[in-house]
Amino acid sequence: GHIPCGLICHPDKEHVLYPLGCTVVIQELDSKKQTFLHGHTNNISCLVVSRNGVYVASGQVTFMGFKAEIILWDFQGKELLARLSLHKGKIEALAFSPNSLYLVSLGGQDDGSVVVWHVGKREAVCGSPASARSAGSATVVVCSSCRDEMFVTAGNGTIRVWELDLANRKIRPTECQTGQLRRVITCAKMADDDNYFYVGTSTGDVLKVNTNSKLMTDYGPQKEKFSSGVTALLLLKRGDLIVGTRGGIVALCKGSNYKVMKKIQVQGAVTSLTCRGQGHQFFVGTNECQIYRINYTAFKEELITTCHNEAIHDIVFPLETSNLFATCSKNDIRVWHTPENRELLRIVVPNVTCHAVEFMRDGRSIISAWNDGKIRAFTPETGRLMYVINHAHSLGVTAIAATSDCKRIISGGGEGQVRVWEIGKKTQKLEEVLKEHVAAVSCIKIKKDDQECVTASLDGTCIIWDIVRFTRKQMILANTLFKCVCYHPEEYQIITSGTDRQVGYWEVFDGSAIREVEGSVSGSINGMDITSDGAYFVTGGDDHLVKLWDYNKGAVTHVGVGHGGHITCLKICPGKKYIVSVSADGAILLWKYP
Repeated sequence: GHIPCGLICHPDKEHVLYPLGCTVVIQELDSKKQTFLHGHTNNISCLVVSRNGVYVASGQVTFMGFKAEIILWDFQGKELLARLSLHKGKIEALAFSPNSLYLVSLGGQDDGSVVVWHVGKREAVCGSPASARSAGSATVVVCSSCRDEMFVTAGNGTIRVWELDLANRKIRPTECQTGQLRRVITCAKMADDDNYFYVGTSTGDVLKVNTNSKLMTDYGPQKEKFSSGVTALLLLKRGDLIVGTRGGIVALCKGSNYKVMKKIQVQGAVTSLTCRGQGHQFFVGTNECQIYRINYTAFKEELITTCHNEAIHDIVFPLETSNLFATCSKNDIRVWHTPENRELLRIVVPNVTCHAVEFMRDGRSIISAWNDGKIRAFTPETGRLMYVINHAHSLGVTAIAATSDCKRIISGGGEGQVRVWEIGKKTQKLEEVLKEHVAAVSCIKIKKDDQECVTASLDGTCIIWDIVRFTRKQMILANTLFKCVCYHPEEYQIITSGTDRQVGYWEVFDGSAIREVEGSVSGSINGMDITSDGAYFVTGGDDHLVKLWDYNKGAVTHVGVGHGGHITCLKICPGKKYIVSVSADGAILLWKYP
């Protein structure tokens, strides 16, 4: 949700498009069915759809000094047409000319150039530095509504109208004069008749510039500016404006005097405004990953899509059901309904991060581990706080698990202690502290009979504990930071993984190594889960790939490509219908099993 103008309603009025990590998501509005465009090697920085709806173009970020690619897609066939590469570092903005003849691209601040591409020939026509040396960098590009040969770039203290001279392969800029005003332009919209265009500024006002005379004709609101800046604009047929601000206000302004007629508040800064059809309905996208639908006449917001906007740390299914699952992130825990892919419940605890979450077996509570050192329990239907265990660990609670009789919770902390809590009807009592680990505990799994558990830690050890007598049974040492551990369902073996990228099989009885297989070519493995029959397991990590393994052969059978960030955790749902994986960019992906 943080990409400017990233949410786009397709001209056919039936689809919306938005970037998610390295992929472009195309979602049908009625059926919510999604298709994906894969092809970028790094995060997408801008997205645009041609006016006739035939082409989609997206640009990406890349490492300093490398070429950043623009990919041209065919919308109907959902396939890649061409890779256009000239800019370095980042593609800042893209725009199609009105008849889809040309694509105009703007490089990031390390590149600083504007390039016109011929869409039919898939090649560059010409390029030029985007702004004068005395001005700041340009961040916005918008094409004319009638003529293919004209476009406008704007940015920090610069507004330029460009003319394309195709015969000589040149583009020629003209500076627009704004008088005494000095502004940082954040967004722009061209009028339908090309006579003028509007630009929104970080100061919180809107400037109207004449395209022919290149002069600013008026600006507003002059007294009551929009607090914290204008971030998105929408121009309606009647000449009225819809303005989105960084403070989360969507306002309908009169075109003549910029007076606010109606306004609503949404959650997060508005980054996208996009029309459906003639503007009787429009969509709002915010940087807190919320998509709203607004009817122009009623001017009331309706939340249609939402997700986490920070890294997700854990995902968990309740016992024996695959229709629900819970995820946790910074500030909140959310419960999702899988058949409809919608959020059922959001439990917000502001300014703290939830590291782990677990459903109690009896289904009466959700227990969660937080970085302020507290264990919190909530009701699963309403999200009401049931109890809090204060000062459970000194450096934050990093892992949590519950026994199957729901009478004990085992928690691990950032300082390396493992603590066993007795949960009564009204009381929570510390039963035992197990001090062996010297670094954060990353994962806890309990055996089915509640007699024994295994804890993995970042100090390079996994310890198998007797949780009846509270003694250490076995210790597994390896030169790695352990991130995850799983019991085989028959509980005579465990599998572990971590930053050394190896999946290790170990004997529970004496802690000896059975074998090691390489789990990933690059990056640590952060999550794993095993099927209920023990035949297969899944892993995911910093290489952004979901891998399904045959347990006995120790070989990968299936690979899933789609994440744009590091995978932090994944689970196979009970009943083996699908695999759900979550990542550090806040995405939740559902995969068909296997």
